[in-house]
Amino acid sequence: MTFPLDKFGSLPTPFFYYDMERLQATLEEANKQAERLGYHIHYALKANSNDKILRTMSRMGYGADCVSGNEIKKAAESGFPARSIFFAGVGKSDSEIITALEHNIGCFNCESIPEMEVINALAGRYGKKAHVAIRINPNVDAHTHHYITTGLEENKFGINAWELEEVITRLHHLSNLELKGLHFHIGSQITDLEIFKGLCLRVNEFQEWFYDHKIIADMINVGGGWGVDYQNPDRQYVPDFEAFFCLFKEFLHLRPKQSLHFELGRALVAQSGNLISRVLYVKNGVNTRFVILDAGMTELLRPALYQSFHKIENLSSSGEAEKYHVVGPVCESSDTFGKAVLLPPTRRGDLIAIRSTGAYGEVMSSQYNLRDKAPAYYSDDL
Repeated sequence: MTFPLDKFGSLPTPFFYYDMERLQATLEEANKQAERLGYHIHYALKANSNDKILRTMSRMGYGADCVSGNEIKKAAESGFPARSIFFAGVGKSDSEIITALEHNIGCFNCESIPEMEVINALAGRYGKKAHVAIRINPNVDAHTHHYITTGLEENKFGINAWELEEVITRLHHLSNLELKGLHFHIGSQITDLEIFKGLCLRVNEFQEWFYDHKIIADMINVGGGWGVDYQNPDRQYVPDFEAFFCLFKEFLHLRPKQSLHFELGRALVAQSGNLISRVLYVKNGVNTRFVILDAGMTELLRPALYQSFHKIENLSSSGEAEKYHVVGPVCESSDTFGKAVLLPPTRRGDLIAIRSTGAYGEVMSSQYNLRDKAPAYYSDDL
């Protein structure tokens, strides 16, 4: 990626920089591959709820995957059609459910029998018929970080297989709910297609179970989770959506007239975003040198939370690479972006790019230590 350093020099750091051309190319490719197979993509707002990015998504015909009432409001304000807004989450509050009902969203992804009972009661109170999908825990191991694995039986998410008989029985008595779909999601940052093959096979098994109970859902929702290359963000900045969608075409057996839905987030936005920071100090330690940035875990939480890797580049310097620990200014030892990072000779004032922050960067930022919120800038505005 080429950065407009002449424009960056006048901007106070830290800030998020979005390459809108890269974003557009990614969204167009995902749309093309999904539409070719008749699939539907709902963008997961939790990855990035930046206003300009959401408007771009809605203009291109994406649906919305929301996990809070405020995300539903934001999706509606950004132009997503109500019928394409889905509401997931294991802990939907009454006020959030009411918000969803008032917006006439397309579907609630239900994660427990008590949740179904509450949605039914609230829908009745407001004279609504709520469309629901049962989120089923497929017990598929995504082999990713344990904080972002969601499809195992010990996870808090979803309804387990042994509960399905009771779910079907209860649905017969919940007159304000209409079963529209089966929903699955096994985790995030998955780059091994074999794992999604395992999901397809499990979905097929659940489809057979429901067919035996004389139920064919209108839609199957397989969630998201398709990952990106954090190590080499420029090698394939547009993920291989063709391979991803074709795997589901090959291994997932839909019934006639069933539609297939995806809830992609990271794969759509991660590589278009970067966190731009400036070196405050280079400090000598006992066995290493620390590059102390003006960006910290308040701007990018993932390394502290998940020990995640982001490629770090010095945009101001060149020369033979040296090892540095790259850290932030926040008063926490976990405020570290990378250890033994190879960078050219680095000095105070150098501009640093932390790559692939378009997903879970800006949206997870905070004002811990009463730090200012980092602004966002865009390639088509500079």
